[in-house]
Parts: sequence; C-alpha cells; structure tokens
Amino acid sequence: MPSFQFVDRHSVSPTLRGGAVAIGNFDGVHRGHQAVLEAALAVARQRGIPAVGVTFEPHPRDVFRPEHPVFRLTPAPVKARLVEAVGLDGLVSIPFSPTFAAQSPEEFVERVLVDELDIRHVVVGWNFHFGQGRHGTPQKLRELGERHGFSVDVIAPFETEDGYTVSSSEVRDRLAEGVLAEATGLLGWHWFFEGTVVDGDKRGRTIGFPTANIRLPSQVRLSEGVYAVFAVIDGVRHAGVASWGRRPTFDNGAPVFETFVFDFSGDLYGKSIIIMPIAYLRPELKFNGIGALVEQMNQDAAEGRTLLAAFDGFTNLDRALWRI
Repeated sequence: MPSFQFVDRHSVSPTLRGGAVAIGNFDGVHRGHQAVLEAALAVARQRGIPAVGVTFEPHPRDVFRPEHPVFRLTPAPVKARLVEAVGLDGLVSIPFSPTFAAQSPEEFVERVLVDELDIRHVVVGWNFHFGQGRHGTPQKLRELGERHGFSVDVIAPFETEDGYTVSSSEVRDRLAEGVLAEATGLLGWHWFFEGTVVDGDKRGRTIGFPTANIRLPSQVRLSEGVYAVFAVIDGVRHAGVASWGRRPTFDNGAPVFETFVFDFSGDLYGKSIIIMPIAYLRPELKFNGIGALVEQMNQDAAEGRTLLAAFDGFTNLDRALWRI
C-alpha cells in the first residue's frame, strides 16, 4: 500500500476502494474505537485488501446542537494521525450535515459504502446508528450487507481492566476532573493538543518563568490548574510545567494555557507546538504577592522535572505516534 491517505469521500483513490472499513465518529480514538479499527485491520490483512476508517466531520452534535459545541478530544488531523498509528491505510472523512443525516439507511449504504467505497467488509461498534432518525442499526447493516455482498462485524462494548465502559464522554469527564492517568487508561494514549503560541503580557519572563501561551477553544473542559507536560517543538520533545487557567493572582481574565519549557531559549511566538499534559500537580491558586507565587512556581518546576525525568509510562500507541 502507498502511504497513509486522509481524504474526503469524493477524493477516494482506487487504492482505498474494495477494502475492510471501520465506521464511527472516533472522537478520541479511544480503546473502544481502537477495537473497531483493529478488527477491520485484521480482516483487511487476512484478505489482502485495504484497511480504511470512515468518519464524519464536523461532530454530529455540533451540527444539531451548535449552541452546545462538544469538547473535541481529537480534531480531524489528530484523529487521522491516530488512525494511521493504529495501522490502517487511510481515513475517509464524510462531511456531516442535516442533508446527509436525512438520507435513509439504504441510501447511505448504497451511495457511500457500495458506490463510493466498494467495500468488502465493515466493522462497527455495538451502538452504531446511521441514516434518518438513526433508524439504521447494526442488524439493519447486516441485512443490507447480505443484499450488497459485504460482511459485517459488530464489536461489543469495550471495558477497561477496572470495569469502566470506555466512551468519549468518560474521557472528557476524566480530563475535566484532572484525572489524567484515568483518561490515559481509557484512551490508550496520552491526550495532547496542538496550538499556536500567541503574545501574552510577558509577565512570566520578568519573574524567571517565560511561557509559551496558547488559547484553547472555549469548549475545552480540561481542569484548571498546574501540570507537568511534554512540549513537542519542531519534532523535539521537551519537558516543562504549565498553568491552565485565569491567573487569579493578577487579572483573573480569559483562560490561557501557559507553558514554561525547561532549558529552552528559542522564540516560539507564532509557532505551532504540541502540548501533552502528563500529570496534574495542583489546582490554580491566588497568592498574596509575587514572592509567594514565585516560590510556588519553583516548587512546581522542581516537582515537574523530577516526575518527567523518571516518566516511563508511554503506551504502544504513544510510541507509534511519537516514534519513541
């Protein structure tokens, strides 16, 4: 197969047609999603056909409830990177709209799966629904598969070793609580985000802690506080500590993710960097003066250095993503 392809439904190359496909929204590409993707990959390799993910953008909830946008764990490019790391040959992104959602289950199967992708096999999760009014069910998909000549596998709910049923909502809740280890256990990889470094008030450099500031989308529900993080800059991983919050000691303003990268002196303004929170150190606090704040920041930096220097918790998917 050629290199991984991330394409829309109207740009599917012949090398991705006739394959085994995994269908889902896949926000987070968590361990439950990975079970669906890996099942399609296994069939594809056994039959010598392409392994392809099929997903939908934007998130359906953003289409039907735009006043309550979802906290996206994996924007489309990140989702594609993860699907590639799992081992599939491509990811097909289908534009989701009210018009698309209004088609019948039969129309979706005939137009997309049969005419556009010419599939041989499909894998979905146990709760997969499709077509107008969500009338399409896994059983309906099996019936349509018999009619059109493709086989169907349905994957049962995925439970962690602790008995949690994995879902994107559960991951979001763990991140909102600052319980990063549990979020990683559900995901099977360390959650990260990418953002452009923006100008701040430059107060950090005056107290010995220059920071790279990133503004996150308003729907992000990460718990406010101080974190030990890895920052990936120009492909190189650096350790650091970061504060996500409103700076109550100073202005209590709009939330900003401010990262102090250890032993780094380059200019980051305007640069896109990746931040991987590894451990939640403490909640955001208001201090009585700059001296008390600096003392605490020194403690945070020391704790972060120690923790990250000893860190050996990368997962197999982390290693595939970052070539560790």
